[in-house]
Amino acid sequence: MAEQRLLEDRRAKFAIGDVVRHRAFPFRGVIYDVDPTFANTEEWWQSIPEQVRPKKDQPYYHLLAENDQTTYEAYVSEQNLLSDETGEPCLHPLVDEMFESLKDGRYLVRNRTAN
Repeated sequence: MAEQRLLEDRRAKFAIGDVVRHRAFPFRGVIYDVDPTFANTEEWWQSIPEQVRPKKDQPYYHLLAENDQTTYEAYVSEQNLLSDETGEPCLHPLVDEMFESLKDGRYLVRNRTAN
């Protein structure tokens, strides 16, 4: 029973293609990968100030991110993300490579064929 609850707690709230925004910082992005729990380096995690450091036992998301000045890739804990309700497309240059189109606030993953 406790194991089932743990699995349910780790189920990702967001999915690949979802457009999200950061809860505290002014950036938004498209999710292109999801880790069920923290999967970055200990050094990266320790670099976050302790008072705002997120727990490791939650989903973490890889984003094609953007702010007013630039585009970049970000790695963000679930607790720090909210759905982006603007309906605006993301301008990150890799969006067109990974996704087909924006429909109802979610990008559709581009089908890829193996060579």
